[in-house]
Amino acid sequence: MGWITSYRLRLRRKRFKLRARRKGLQLRSVRNRTNQIKPGQILLFCTLRNEDVRLPYFLRYYRDLGVDHFFFVDNGSDDGGAEYLADQPDVSLWSTKGSYKSARFGMDWLTHLQMKYADGHWTLTVDVDEFFIFPFCDTRPVAALTDWLDSSNIRSFGAIMLDMYPKGKISDIPYQRGTNPLDIAPWFDAGNYMISRNPGYLNLWIQGGPRARKFFTDRPKKAPALNKIPLVKWSSSYTYISSTHMLLPRGLNLVYDTAGGEKASGVLLHMKFLDTFGAKAKEEMARGEHYAQSAEYQAYVDGLKDSPELWCKWSEKYINWRQLEILGIMSKGNWA
Repeated sequence: MGWITSYRLRLRRKRFKLRARRKGLQLRSVRNRTNQIKPGQILLFCTLRNEDVRLPYFLRYYRDLGVDHFFFVDNGSDDGGAEYLADQPDVSLWSTKGSYKSARFGMDWLTHLQMKYADGHWTLTVDVDEFFIFPFCDTRPVAALTDWLDSSNIRSFGAIMLDMYPKGKISDIPYQRGTNPLDIAPWFDAGNYMISRNPGYLNLWIQGGPRARKFFTDRPKKAPALNKIPLVKWSSSYTYISSTHMLLPRGLNLVYDTAGGEKASGVLLHMKFLDTFGAKAKEEMARGEHYAQSAEYQAYVDGLKDSPELWCKWSEKYINWRQLEILGIMSKGNWA
């Protein structure tokens, strides 16, 4: 990397961190329990709006995985979710009615909190409809993974976002609060993915799956990115650049092997496609707070008019992480 590129990236990182400090002024502390956090504990960061129906299972899932403390930024919810989170003993909660879009789709708010509280901690940054799967997750807590990453001098861990869906219409089976969404939507695309490398930031760019084939049929290159780096040994000098797709310093984006080997990687089971999806898509389309004038949500609203089914004859039903490794979707690398 030339010195000019290095200098520009350092300047960009500095600008993003200054943005985060400024946007952090929009946050109002509702419950700050960060005095409970101990060195070495694993932290989770999440921005949400009107997701009360998902919260009980989300918290149970990540508690069972071994997350020690949760940081939530609530962006103007009116469904009772903020009140529910405020009562949880391992949750610190902030609220804001600021623009999600002008806060870099919530990342400025989270970066502000990460700079202040996450230095030296392993952090998971996920949405409330994303469920982290990693090698041996059925028998080992996430601390076993982070211990191995520490011993291997690895600072970040990549995952592909795997869109899950039901067999039948999305609206057929109502989701019940507190239940496992995988019981309703256990299917996924085992193939149908396009992968390229971003030369500027060194990360992979992955697209495809059911959203590309159903909602972006005639323009698959406009489909949402599926590459994520959700797990990072945080430093106050770090910042996410585009959602959790990539970070600075850009060395954190090298979560794949370029020398012919295979690095350990994970999956985020993406539970967007429940019966709540149609109403959510219309709400977000009306708000206009998402990327590219909410073009993604316009595609969803248009595509849902005929109540489509995402399931097809090539769909696979989820069993466990070993199945995903056999399919080449994730890898345990040299972790044994």
